[in-house]
Parts: sequence; C-alpha cells; structure tokens
Amino acid sequence: MKNRSAILAAALGIAALGATGFSAPTPPPVAPSASVQPMALRAPDSAFTDATSAQGAVSCQRPAPDNRVSTTLHCYGPDQLRSFYGLGPLASSNDGAGQTIVLVDAYGTPTGANDLSFFASTYGGPTPNFSAVYPLGQPNYTNPTGNGVGQSGPNSAAGWAGEASLDIEWAYAMAPKAHIVLVATPPAETQGVQGLPNLMKAIDWAVGAYPSGTVFSMSFGTDEQAFGGAAAAQFAKFDQTFQRGLAKGDTFFSSAGDNGSTGVTRSHRQTTVGSTPEVSYPNVSPYVTSVGGTQVMSGWQWAPTQDMPFLASGARNPAYWSWTSGGSSENVWNESFEGIGTGGGLSTVYARPSYQSTVSGVVGAQRGVPDVAFNAAVNGGVLTYETYFPTLYGGPRWGVYGGTSAASPQFAAITAIGNQQRAAAGKGPIGFLNPVIYGASFDKSAAFNDIVPHTYGTTPSGVLQNNRIWDLGSDGFVTPDPVPGYPTTSGYDLTTGWGAQTLPDTSANWWRRSSPLPHVRRSCPSRRGRRIVGAD
Repeated sequence: MKNRSAILAAALGIAALGATGFSAPTPPPVAPSASVQPMALRAPDSAFTDATSAQGAVSCQRPAPDNRVSTTLHCYGPDQLRSFYGLGPLASSNDGAGQTIVLVDAYGTPTGANDLSFFASTYGGPTPNFSAVYPLGQPNYTNPTGNGVGQSGPNSAAGWAGEASLDIEWAYAMAPKAHIVLVATPPAETQGVQGLPNLMKAIDWAVGAYPSGTVFSMSFGTDEQAFGGAAAAQFAKFDQTFQRGLAKGDTFFSSAGDNGSTGVTRSHRQTTVGSTPEVSYPNVSPYVTSVGGTQVMSGWQWAPTQDMPFLASGARNPAYWSWTSGGSSENVWNESFEGIGTGGGLSTVYARPSYQSTVSGVVGAQRGVPDVAFNAAVNGGVLTYETYFPTLYGGPRWGVYGGTSAASPQFAAITAIGNQQRAAAGKGPIGFLNPVIYGASFDKSAAFNDIVPHTYGTTPSGVLQNNRIWDLGSDGFVTPDPVPGYPTTSGYDLTTGWGAQTLPDTSANWWRRSSPLPHVRRSCPSRRGRRIVGAD
C-alpha cells in the first residue's frame, strides 16, 4: 500500500523530524486489583477453531504450530502492519540498525529470547539483537499464578509475561535491526502502589546504561487517583528520571491505557471505579509522549447490524461481528464487545505544559493525553508467540493481542527508525518529541493521519467517535458507560492526540533539513490489563 522510499523520508513522520493445530488454554488476566498493571489485552481462544471446522470466511489464521483460524476476529502479522504504516518487507529490512529500544515490564518473561527467535524465523526476519536485564534482581517465576503473596507478587507473573512478549516481538516487527532490551523488575510494595517505584528505578538505571538516543516504551500505568494527595510530590520525584533521559537525547513513550476515560479511585485494593474521567501515570507525565489507540481495518471493514456481541449460548452473534472484505481505514480504538478503548483525557495533577499552549482550546489549563496514536485494537490485533509457563498453558501457542501496549512499543520502534535516519544524515537523535509535534511550525498534516469519526454498519456502537466505554447489559446489548469520554475531532483531540502516521511529500526531504531537536535541561533535585472475555 505504501512504499519503502517514502518511509526513508518520513517513518511515521518521525524520521521526517530527523531523518495442526492444538488447543492451549488462554492465559488468565492480571488480577484487576493490581495497582500497576500491564496494558495488554489478549483475545480468547474461543474465537478460534480448527481450519476444517470453520464456517464462513477466515479473518485470522495463527501460524504453525497452532494453525487455528477465526471467522470473527481479525489479526495482523508484521508485514501487514509494516505495509499499512509504510515500511517495506520484514525479511529485507535494515530498520533500526544502530539504535536501542528499551522495553520496561514487571517480571518480564522467562522465554523472551527463544520466543522472539521463533517469531523472527516464522516471518523471515533478521536475526534478533535482544537482551534481557534485571537491574534490581531476577524476578521469581516459580509460582506464576495463584500462589504469590500480595497484589503484585508472583501471582501476577503470567499476565506480565504476555505483556513482555508483545512488547519484545512487536518492537522487533517494526525495527528488527535495533538492539531490543527488556528491562524487567520484581515488584515492590512501597509508596502504596505496588511495583511502580521499582519500575522507575529500573528506568533510571537504564538511562545511565544505554546510549544517547535510546527510545523507551512503558506499557503499564497506575491511575492518578491511586496516589491520592501524594500524587504531585511522588510524580515529581519519578519525573526526574525522565528529565535526566531527555537531557541526553532519549525519548520516552507510554501507553495511554485501555479503559477509555474510566479509572479506579484510591480505595481498598484500589478496585473502585471512579465516577469521573481519569488518566494514568506515567503516560500523563509532561516529559513522556503518550500513545493512544487506533483500530486499523486493512483489507476488511466492520459491518455490525445489532449491538449484541454474544448470543445467549455464549457464541458470537454474527449480526455484531459481521464484516466485509476490502477497504482500508483507521479510526479511534473503541471496542464495545468488551468495553475497551483508548485512554485519554485531562490530568488532575499536572498543569498544561508550555508546549501544549497550541491546543489550549482542547486541554484548557491541564496536561492532556494522548499525544499520538497507533493501532491498538483486539479485532485487528497482532500475532504474538509464547512458550512461557507450559505447566499452566501447555505447548507453544500464538495469541492475538491488542491494547495501547501494542501501540507504544511499535511507535517507539518507528521513532528508532527516525533516529537511524537522522544519524545517517549526521544529525543527533530526536530526543524530546513533544515540543516539536505541538509546535506551530510543525506540519501535522504531513506527519500524521488525523483520526476523525467513522461509522461502520448500522448500530450505535458502530459510530466510532469518542473513547466512552460501552457496558454489556443484562439483556446482552451494549450501552454507553456513565463516565463520559472525549470526542474524536479534526486536529488534536483527547483520544488519538495528533493522530497516527501518514506519509508526507518526500520530494523536499524536509526531515533532512530539520534543525536539531531540543533536549531538556535536567532539573535540580531540591488499564488495567486483562484478558478479553466472552464465550470462553
């Protein structure tokens, strides 16, 4: 769809700134009470069947050794999304060479290197350059579910392993020649929010350990309200790490969340869903580029005629899951069948940073997120290979993942390609992205595909125009959640930011003429992820 020469001029508009099957059980969700959670969503195995039993056109086929198919859920391998976003075939790619991408997750995965190697060989990609590091000590994988102590003890390891697999494999899918580093931590039960302090300590270590221009992706978050009145002071301490990295030319990306504008309050085990819009940290930090979610429909289009995702039997309702072949579109991510969609909204902790003065009419006096967006849908998710914890899940398996934790590592990888192109032109790394993309002189129309409302089929939930979550009622129909969302509009908005990638006019090679990007002077010290359920 889009050619290789264009991506060399402007990968996601960021380089333009610089240059037989078996059946394996579905991994369980991360405990919803965990305060710091991975933002990965895995489609249920019930959506897949043996190819000989499939009724209707196949929408997704998992690779060997799985080989099962779905006729309702769509999925993408690397070359499909690479093509949609303007990158050439994985097999011949040199994308990311000389660059470092750091992915940060609690626990990580015990099988990351082997799984990535199999993923690469399946799709004919280059040999991965991958390493896993544990700056705070190796996590305990002994009891991955059910036998741990506390909300973020070893009982959370299985959920985080899925998140880490997604991060590793899809950063590689976009930038296969980059040095991909998984930084994993054991959770800490301090500061009242389990795990986040150790994750931030690990990032601080990585800022010092890896070269200038390292691109970080953080697919986790904790709601602002989870910190109560201590939020501002605690976030300020954490932000010193981001400031230190920006000062050396690093770039930080974080998932905007998977629960629309809903979030939890500071309650017992922090499980009470608030009645007002909520955003999460670290994506809300003004020193981080927040990545929201879109839904890519490439080669198919959703065509619902009834807002009942599942029949009384638990089977998927054909009237809801109906789709037509052909077409290409990208819309705000908001999937009503499970009440998931892109995070976004206004901070209750941070004032509007100066670079957002150009969108003050949208954000008012507060920090608004996200800043940018990338594909995050489950129906249209990415294929990921997993072999961790076989005593729980059986043999090797492929999963289909979505969530903004699919969006963040891919956007980070595209940015690494931008750094690669800048280096080839004798320029420094991109560094702090936000002041550039919000700048009045920056050509947003050339760099981003502005996401605007789209209508699919004939149902209310087929009108994709905001990030208001849909709830499944007792009658089986979906209805809008009481917590309002934010509209998707032309220009900047609080669901997809400036939008997703588009290809600029390459004739001017304007990325080569761009001036060095600003760093930030160091300051002196003075959703919840879950497995998709339904018909499982």
